[in-house]
Amino acid sequence: MAKDNKMNQVILGLLNHENLTGYEIKKRIDSSLHYFWKGSFGSIYPALVSLEKQGMITKVDNEDNSKRERNVYGITDAGRNYLISWLVDSKTSNSLKYEMLLKLFFGGAVDNAVSVDTITKFENEITEELSVLKVYKENLIKVLNEREHVFYYLTVSFGVETYEAYLRWCIEVKQILLKEDN
Repeated sequence: MAKDNKMNQVILGLLNHENLTGYEIKKRIDSSLHYFWKGSFGSIYPALVSLEKQGMITKVDNEDNSKRERNVYGITDAGRNYLISWLVDSKTSNSLKYEMLLKLFFGGAVDNAVSVDTITKFENEITEELSVLKVYKENLIKVLNEREHVFYYLTVSFGVETYEAYLRWCIEVKQILLKEDN
């Protein structure tokens, strides 16, 4: 693969687990991966076309008996080999983009109340997502005897620890900004 497009790895990883349509891939990203990875239909469908052209995935028989025409994709041996080669490569790119932090960085241009409001909204989002992650963690800890679930658990555990740190940071930042206002 000439272009280093991580959406390719996301798709291959999902298809390594089960055959899926483009729509189902989007649903998996939005439900399971959205805590650390985003994907739009605009990035998924071009990647599917590219992966199919490269022989990494193939259309498989649609086992759904509905009359709707749906393209269901499965991973090929070439795709699985590529996925494995990516997994064993220890290099990673871990970029973090938070618009909230960008706004906070430039927050000196507005009253502190604006920044406190921005942090509070972030805190509320994190609190909601953390509660879901904690449920995932509770459920996954019960099935750690299944190899695949161990890796889901490790990812969810990272999310819980990270989100708890975010919440501690939110409290500290709001205290600093509110103290500065007095």
